Amino acid sequence: MDNKLISVLISLYNRADYINETINSILNQGYKNIEVIIVDDGSTDGGDLIVQEFAASGKVFLLRHANNENKGQAASLNLGLKHTTGDYIAILDSDDVFLPGKLLNQAEFLDKHPEIGLVYGMGHAINSTGQVIYDILSENHIETNDPNAILLNCYFHLPGGALTRKTAYDQVGSFNESLRSGADHDMQIRIAEKTNFAFQPIRVYCYRRHPESLSIGATEGMWRNGFTILHNAAQRYSYHPSILRKRKAVLNFRLGKALLTNRKNLIEALYRLIISGLLDPFRAFSILLGKEKING
Repeated sequence: MDNKLISVLISLYNRADYINETINSILNQGYKNIEVIIVDDGSTDGGDLIVQEFAASGKVFLLRHANNENKGQAASLNLGLKHTTGDYIAILDSDDVFLPGKLLNQAEFLDKHPEIGLVYGMGHAINSTGQVIYDILSENHIETNDPNAILLNCYFHLPGGALTRKTAYDQVGSFNESLRSGADHDMQIRIAEKTNFAFQPIRVYCYRRHPESLSIGATEGMWRNGFTILHNAAQRYSYHPSILRKRKAVLNFRLGKALLTNRKNLIEALYRLIISGLLDPFRAFSILLGKEKING
């Protein structure tokens, strides 16, 4: 093994407390043929200086936007993609970590299955100190290779959990830079429309949840972007009408919940929750009874 080059991309913005662990989780994979490309997105906390030390030793490549501008994760990943030379591409958020053997196992799988464009595995959600909060996916998970399922539930993480063929990115194009959040979900959907996925029942990464993370701190914008992602998907691919309706219900529910949590626009929050229930009453009832949790 180790014959196929793997490019690992990281978009960095103010993760000085975590970036050292993140980089080492890549370098300690034991996979030899690898390039690590980190794009600094205008960091102000010194995280880029930590990366500079790795770059000075030749272990990673550090890129920056012109004038050290903050352009968002999508623009940063696009800049990184332009510089990749690998056969396979992995994306890792700057506060997450790869578990040992992640790259080797997934690269071996893609080598043996040329019909698969993306492989993903299970993970752990961890807190700021690395303690496991909950598991992401289980060994019983089944990949159906139905883009409708990805659109509706976003059941795995493209950053961290997956390894993707470079040819898949060549097919679908760049990340949508108009989306300051949610661009990874948009990319998942677009890749699912073009290639087959596969699931490996192994733990491959840790997804960090902490107060500064985008998934907690920018929820309102993320779910508003979800409506744009949904609209674009419906224009691009023949999704089942019931899936489009149910996804719209999820987005209204998530946005309403975010508005309530932030104690902002309470009238809109109530409106969104009502619309969600009307669009998918059976699921709304299940959630209210605590029988189901929405993941994405």
